[in-house]
Amino acid sequence: MGSASDNEEGVMSSHGEAIPMIARRSSGLSGEAHVPGDKSISHRSLILGAMAVGETRVTGLLEGQDVLDTAKAMQAFGAQVEKRGETWHVHGVGVGGFAEPDGVIDCGNSGTGVRLIMGAMATTPISVTFTGDASLNKRPMARVTDPLALFGAQAHGRSGGRLPMTIVGATDPLPVRYATPVPSAQVKSAVLLAGLNAPGETVVIEREATRDHSERMLNGFGASVTTEDTPEGRVITLQGQPELKPQVIVVPRDPSSAAFPVCAAIITEGSDVLVPNIGLNPTRAGLFFTLQEMGADLTFENLREEGGEPVADLRARFSPDLTGIEVPAERAASMIDEYPVLSVVAAFATGKTHMPGVKELRVKESDRIDAMAVGLRANGVAVDEGEDWWTVHGRGHGGVRGGAVTQSHLDHRIAMSFLVMGLATQEPVRVDDGGPIATSFPIFEPLMTGLGADISRES
Repeated sequence: MGSASDNEEGVMSSHGEAIPMIARRSSGLSGEAHVPGDKSISHRSLILGAMAVGETRVTGLLEGQDVLDTAKAMQAFGAQVEKRGETWHVHGVGVGGFAEPDGVIDCGNSGTGVRLIMGAMATTPISVTFTGDASLNKRPMARVTDPLALFGAQAHGRSGGRLPMTIVGATDPLPVRYATPVPSAQVKSAVLLAGLNAPGETVVIEREATRDHSERMLNGFGASVTTEDTPEGRVITLQGQPELKPQVIVVPRDPSSAAFPVCAAIITEGSDVLVPNIGLNPTRAGLFFTLQEMGADLTFENLREEGGEPVADLRARFSPDLTGIEVPAERAASMIDEYPVLSVVAAFATGKTHMPGVKELRVKESDRIDAMAVGLRANGVAVDEGEDWWTVHGRGHGGVRGGAVTQSHLDHRIAMSFLVMGLATQEPVRVDDGGPIATSFPIFEPLMTGLGADISRES
């Protein structure tokens, strides 16, 4: 692997010219950070709305490129999807009602979008070709297409089970009982969505619980989904061929997006930031409890429930006395997307932060363990890593040098993590391409600068 500063000019990203960005040492971040809607719930709102009969109305939808690509896909399958005012209206075609799209379904950068859509169409007798950007086309799809084959679907893609790929949906789908080999909410959700148009009971068994948005939302739309903890793991049972009923959905704000202003406040001197209306689903909130264990001044205010999901306002203050910890491996599934920015916080802690059980990070938008390890080392932080673990050797408050140009690898979370890091390093931190940030957090730059962060684009 090359060093983080190999390519100071940045790379051409799939969205066009690279957008180099820089973050400089800041102080006193303050105000309210109104982060976008939850990406996981946004994707599922559109897909389940398209599979319901009637009109589903969604407010608070994350309007990043990933979710907009899912909206276009649902239109291509025959659903009517439009935004009027602040509300998205989805006129569904019913379970099994998807039409065969005229063209290729381009899911851009979104692994969640493509895997969930594959599941939703896999038990309908249509053929669909999927593609994505350079990053998504490198990601393995066999983890989803293997269980979908048990329903009777066929997948024809590039070597290694990669996009572009054509899925031929099952003509006479069979119900499936499937134990997920690795913890993955995307795989579980794809199987459950496929099970909607199969007769009888589709069963997914998880050895480790993953985020349960799909189960909650399927029940909300009128499907019968039960969950039971057994000696073999969590057993989720879906009754096939329901008629899904349209819903009115208010999307809570995304805890994965909230991670960035929260972590920025914790490491930036003099900061006090409120992040309102954050979803605290226990299968998603692992980062916040981890930060508290490290000694972060992070509190939950106004705890409540909205749309079946726990919600709170998060208050994060500068925390100069962070301590490295052993992050429990069993917590990984509840914070898998937050490890990059956690590793940044760990760099400003005293002592070692060890993060085991994170093999999934190797096959995200980038190899996130390698991308963060290379970038942290280039900025003066020691990192040890293995196939499914890594350890950051913290340098304490004020002890991180910075000064490097880091590569985003077309990965939005890598780009945002290093920009957060630059707010508290001795020297500025540059990112070769901040363009991918638009896929999940299109208002990241104005939101952070509004709080007082010195983050800007470079010509």
